[in-house]
Amino acid sequence: MSHELNKDEQNFLLKLARRTMESYLKDGKMPEVDESGLSENLKRVQGGFVTLNKNGELRGCIGHIIPHEPLYRCVIDNAINAAFQDNRFPPLTYDELKDIEIEISVLSVPKKLEHSSPEDLLKKLVPLKDGVVLKSGWKQSTFLPQVWEQLPDKTEFLEQLCLKQGSSKNCWKDANTVVEIYHAQIFGEN
Repeated sequence: MSHELNKDEQNFLLKLARRTMESYLKDGKMPEVDESGLSENLKRVQGGFVTLNKNGELRGCIGHIIPHEPLYRCVIDNAINAAFQDNRFPPLTYDELKDIEIEISVLSVPKKLEHSSPEDLLKKLVPLKDGVVLKSGWKQSTFLPQVWEQLPDKTEFLEQLCLKQGSSKNCWKDANTVVEIYHAQIFGEN
């Protein structure tokens, strides 16, 4: 990542994500942010994900792979999306907030990973470093780099990514499936 966030910027975004969820739960509003006080890194248009964990288990994770708004806005939008719009989970309640740990992933722009065969693809993937986007027809899915911790086997990782988008588990072997990779700066409250 060319623009690493420093500790202060990381802490600002983590507090902003928490403040956003609190504010949204209390009165349905987003927090006001004075852009004039923000660093260039926080205003840079960048992709990012907000991941919520509760007692070590996933509780919500949504983000933008492709950058289209300033990073601080991306965190506000996706804190709300992860808490209330992730259809794998019921909406977050106020009582749960104290048990939630927030993790933020700031992404590089995805680049196509050229490969000549399924075997070549397996050779080129770098676990724990590469986030992966699979595009199969109009379907698309992604796993952040930290998902390798749960799925360290490259074949299983790609199969689960196919299943996540509703394709057959071998969609990654199809020559028409586009594979993109990105990297992430990942930081959390703990």
